[in-house]
Amino acid sequence: MRISLLQVVLAVCFAGTAAAVEVRAQELLAKKVTVNASGEQISRVLQQIEKQADVRFVFSSKLIQAGRKISLSARDMPLSEVLDAVLTPQGLVFEVRGKNIVIKPGAKARETGAVSEPAGVTPQGIADLTVKGKVTDAQNSDPLPGVNILLKGTQVGTSTGTDGSYSIQVPDANATLVFSFVGYISQEIKVGNQTEVNISLKTDDKSLEEVVVVGYGTVKKSDVTGSVSSIKAEEITAYPALGTVQALQGRAAGVQIQANNGEPGSTFKVRVRGSSSINASSDPIYVVDGFVGGALPPPEDIASIEVLKDASATAIYGSRGANGVIMVTTKKGVSGKPRIEFNTSFSSQEEINRLNLLNADQFLSYVQEARPNVVSAGGNTDWQDQIFRKGGIQNYQLSLAGGNDAVKYYVSGALYDHKGIIINSGYNRFSVTSNIDIQASKRLKFGLNMFAQRVSRDQSKTQEGSSGLTPGVVAAAFKFEPDQPIRDANGRFTVARLNDPIDNPYAIATQLENQSLNDRIQGNLFAEYNILDDLKLRVTLGATTNSGRAGNYLPSTLNDGRNIGGRASVRGTKSTLLLNENYLVYNKKIGTKHDLSVMAGYSYQTSSSEFWEGVGQSFITDAVSFWNLGGSSVWQSPTSGLTEWQLASLYGRVTYSLSDRYLFTANIRRDGSSNFSKNHKWAMFPSGAFAWKMSSEPFMENVRAISQWKWRASYGLTGNQAIGPYQTMARFSNVYTVINGVAVNAVRPTTVANDDLTWETTTQFDVGTDISLFNNRLNLVLDYYRRVTNDLLFSVPLPQYSGYTDQLQNIGTVENKGFEVTLNSRNLNGNFKWSTDLNFSMNRNKVLKLPNGTDIFYNSAPGHMVGLGQTQILREGEPVGSFYGWLYDGVYQQNDNFIPGGGFEVAAGGEKFRDINGKKDANGKLTGEPDGQLNSDDRTIIGNPHPKFTWGLNNDFSYKGFDLNAFFQASQGNDLLSYTLMELNLLSGINNATTDALNRWTPTNTNTNIPKAMTGRTRRVSTRWVYDGSFVRLKNLALGYNLPRPVLEKVRLTKLRVYVSAQNILTFTKYKGYDPEVNYSSEGDTDGNRNLGLDYASYPNAKSYTVGLNIGF
Repeated sequence: MRISLLQVVLAVCFAGTAAAVEVRAQELLAKKVTVNASGEQISRVLQQIEKQADVRFVFSSKLIQAGRKISLSARDMPLSEVLDAVLTPQGLVFEVRGKNIVIKPGAKARETGAVSEPAGVTPQGIADLTVKGKVTDAQNSDPLPGVNILLKGTQVGTSTGTDGSYSIQVPDANATLVFSFVGYISQEIKVGNQTEVNISLKTDDKSLEEVVVVGYGTVKKSDVTGSVSSIKAEEITAYPALGTVQALQGRAAGVQIQANNGEPGSTFKVRVRGSSSINASSDPIYVVDGFVGGALPPPEDIASIEVLKDASATAIYGSRGANGVIMVTTKKGVSGKPRIEFNTSFSSQEEINRLNLLNADQFLSYVQEARPNVVSAGGNTDWQDQIFRKGGIQNYQLSLAGGNDAVKYYVSGALYDHKGIIINSGYNRFSVTSNIDIQASKRLKFGLNMFAQRVSRDQSKTQEGSSGLTPGVVAAAFKFEPDQPIRDANGRFTVARLNDPIDNPYAIATQLENQSLNDRIQGNLFAEYNILDDLKLRVTLGATTNSGRAGNYLPSTLNDGRNIGGRASVRGTKSTLLLNENYLVYNKKIGTKHDLSVMAGYSYQTSSSEFWEGVGQSFITDAVSFWNLGGSSVWQSPTSGLTEWQLASLYGRVTYSLSDRYLFTANIRRDGSSNFSKNHKWAMFPSGAFAWKMSSEPFMENVRAISQWKWRASYGLTGNQAIGPYQTMARFSNVYTVINGVAVNAVRPTTVANDDLTWETTTQFDVGTDISLFNNRLNLVLDYYRRVTNDLLFSVPLPQYSGYTDQLQNIGTVENKGFEVTLNSRNLNGNFKWSTDLNFSMNRNKVLKLPNGTDIFYNSAPGHMVGLGQTQILREGEPVGSFYGWLYDGVYQQNDNFIPGGGFEVAAGGEKFRDINGKKDANGKLTGEPDGQLNSDDRTIIGNPHPKFTWGLNNDFSYKGFDLNAFFQASQGNDLLSYTLMELNLLSGINNATTDALNRWTPTNTNTNIPKAMTGRTRRVSTRWVYDGSFVRLKNLALGYNLPRPVLEKVRLTKLRVYVSAQNILTFTKYKGYDPEVNYSSEGDTDGNRNLGLDYASYPNAKSYTVGLNIGF
């Protein structure tokens, strides 16, 4: 019989829970106590035992009458023996329930009726009245499970079940019941002649004040001195998402998230307050339940997310805090009966848009203008139809949570299966999340967070850097000749005939294989011990390991494979990350005005990554794909590698509150990294913050409209571990050479050491205010920030006599500054509820310093676009990634003044560019004046890929059981450089084009800015290919219905919600490509910062239509 991973994890969790409860009871009963009683009341003896053993006795006053007395002498005896001595003569027994010991009648007493059996903790038969009822939330009428109900003046009580109901027996009509629950205001109800008491508890705003997770701790939201954005669980699971990062899109001010490709399983680029580097990573770090660098669980297993943005919040993470910190808290178990939840959804998907391409007849008409000898190939194929299909997402999650005072548990299994909208593409993810928290004693608790995941992918070839004869499937679908069929008369796949003989898109989509499989196991064990009432020690030990395999096969049925007899490769990877954190936390309230918190700790983290790869060519058959490398007759050199690094850290934080009005926070971290040079192994990262609760001042007491008004200011330094392992050291590389006519392996020096290389350091200033109005119904957060990153890494050329080409040095500065607004309001609060959440971000990016102040030009275009030259520029005073090229002035007309230039067109219908520069002064410097010639001097900055601002708008409506959600996301003012449209609409007669070609210049159609069709046209980066990339997108629209409580009670459910939703169904944009939300060549450290706003042959994003079900048992 096969046993699944989920079964094993569940078995371990339940076995651990049961064992923990048993051990807890044994430890409690083994405690030593001392009793000296001579004719004392039993109740007083029990009180003495409670204090010594730190337990609580629960019993009915009628079981142990006040007059009962005993005499007992016991010294350092186990608690179990002492209780036997006290209770057995009275005909009583006991039972351990967490930290409570329930006293109840023994078997003989029950038979004779001398005493009565408690129900729960309330004795039966001794009461004259049974009271039943239900406890609900006063705001939304939802049942409240786990509410404590106590008979006032006694230790008799019970608690509500999962449906909020309870039953308790009271002695008479004068009894008073006390209802209490964490986060709610307690109520006392006199029973009187009632047999049914239903009450509604109101939330206690003070005790329920939102708690925000920060580095190495939590803090009340009202006491936060830094800039932090919080995202709730219901926002993260609003629609089926590939992962947690995708679910964050548009949810937080200052956080910009873009998919690097639309393919299932693709990665995302996340920027918090812009890119802080040019050649190093600008990705934030992720902290999962305190595990720095931990893998993110599925959205359904997450309780909350906090994004730490300013230096006050991130400096505690030192050399890794410059790009922001995303804190993830997973769901935990709660006391009470087991709660089972099942969530499922199914989505139908289609491509978000298609390009309007020429059909076969239109294509031939256009091509024959440039190449009159071309004849039809006899087909009429819509290649987009051939590669796109209906996609789908199936999403399932089953969770179990519960526990008691001693042990709490949460176990969840999730399955996400994504069928891509391009044939033979897909993504499958299965994961298990398990959290166990154990209160081992009054002072000691420990827990274990476990996460296991398997991911498998079938990938399409898209966004290729250089296509060869087998381009990406999307690029091929756009440019392949529509007059060709899928197969020729011989049954072979057709190839292009007008330019390079590339494969057709259907052949690429069906024949090329690219599969990957990844397994991850992650665990984080923690122990927390209260040394003193105000001092606790927390120790964590976390480990995560990821093993992967990627296989690729290029078959002989495709052009690139046909010439070499097929090509196969298999690559294996394994990475392991270990982290130990040890820190002390001291909290002390001094008098009524002073509140002090001090945290200090030490951490050590180590990482190991390895890979190996084998490649073979020329196979007898394509049938075995990449699973038979030994069957190749041409073996390629195998490769392998190992990378390791270590990081040791000391850190601390002090927070101080004076009169709950003036708040001070200071952080410091000292990091030592193996990656850095011997002269700079360690660095210090301090920060400080101050907040003033203006609304708590006496002069604000009578301003009832203001619930809270707080001002914040912070300043600090954070770092970026921009240097990879071994980059500061002198290095050697493999080289092949010949000695005496024999080829041998050798090494040669390739990199010179730099003993002074260090981290990139970001200095950040932030000032903000938090305003809550009208009893917290309207909440506004405003922030202004300025971040300057110094010591940017650049490769600087070295003199030729050194024997080296360049050296990595700390030279360069970049700035990001901006403004953020977060607004949420509860517009209506009656039966019809309406709430709104709005976030707005504006960031300005600028290069302040480059090596020697010299412009740096670079090219990001696909490699097969030969002759394009530089496409972007880094220039002091300008944004990173600015587009660089010519100004397009439309089309030349007859009798125009043609501007000459090498390779530039000088005929009617040709491309016309602007002459803006070229004249030089006496020193040979350009003056900015035109010279009557077109050349590279006429290039200038022609576009800015950074948005002027971004925003997200979420509205939630509910009426009785119905709920409606509408979520919009937008980006405004950013430019896009489209290599896709450049390739298609060059109009040189070598591939298909968009329907814009129908408006090309001809002698009878001169009123156009689209040039004529002609062969040999040179590709140029110009404003012709730069577009406004602004968009507003309806990201999610959902309508749901919750079954009413009476119906749920009949079917014994706690929740049942059905919903329908749609994602990405509306997009408002002027962009002529199929989607403005694109990236190209934007993965990795350098490309992720410099290649912005590019579009080439991306896997399209999808629009989805979803139905779902949420059930609680």
